[in-house]
Amino acid sequence: MNILCVLSSNDNESITSLALETVAGAARERGATVHILDLRKTPLPLLNPSAEQEPEHLPYVRQLVLAADAFVLATPDYHGSMSGTLKNFLDYFWMEFAGKVFGYVCSSFDKGLTAMDHVRTCVRQCYGWSLPFGVNMSDDDVSDGAIVSVRVAERLRMLARDMVVYGSLISEQRARDLQSTEGATFMAKYR
Repeated sequence: MNILCVLSSNDNESITSLALETVAGAARERGATVHILDLRKTPLPLLNPSAEQEPEHLPYVRQLVLAADAFVLATPDYHGSMSGTLKNFLDYFWMEFAGKVFGYVCSSFDKGLTAMDHVRTCVRQCYGWSLPFGVNMSDDDVSDGAIVSVRVAERLRMLARDMVVYGSLISEQRARDLQSTEGATFMAKYR
């Protein structure tokens, strides 16, 4: 099971990053291979479909995306939606997301529900599978660079567990559907 965790916060003091690292560590403990793509360190310029030259980091990021069986997308809540950095990442790779599993982490002064709904909507439009829950957290859940909320810590571990379990199941079926000659499956159009 190969999980790509995508950090879309541009804040160097990001609690979103802390949450994503927690999920990544818990998924590794369950046997997953996990990569963290920090879009601060590996920026993608605003998508320009008619650009003549490929952006500098695109081949590396594309390799991570293609290798991933599942994704954990982490975003701050910006005015009730995802960060522009995450939306731009989704714009680059929408076709590669079909049939893959997604989980969500959102840092928000509120509950982050609208932001996570916007991300789920984008993933659904890319034909990805979303876990039926996400994890939200706020500055109140963190102290001295550590998650102090028992509820948030438990939900992050639950997200990691479900990403590994359900991600594996759907990834295996996706692979079978891609290898199959059966026409009555959504993945047939991606063969």
